[in-house]
Amino acid sequence: MAMSPKERDEKRRAKAARLHEEDLRLKVRPGTKQALLELMEWAGIEEQGEAMTLMIHHLHALGPGGALPLLEPPRHEITVSPAVALKLQQFRARETHRISDKDCDHF
Repeated sequence: MAMSPKERDEKRRAKAARLHEEDLRLKVRPGTKQALLELMEWAGIEEQGEAMTLMIHHLHALGPGGALPLLEPPRHEITVSPAVALKLQQFRARETHRISDKDCDHF
């Protein structure tokens, strides 16, 4: 005889408790989701949870020396071209002059 949905849920909860399973939530943006889907496709993995579990264990196996460089968030370097720097300096000079002229008008 087949189990009822309630019996299936109880069996699933008991197994999860026995194995100390825990749900982890992960909110991602479209680029991250696409990267995960491509990784799964490359590896022939169909379940997202399986892919993430494997990645965590493989990354952990690399140890601190191998894993830490992969866990550093990318840093974007901002460089200002000389033309933009000049425009910013000119804007600052105009604003400084404008503000000082306003202050003189109050006297």
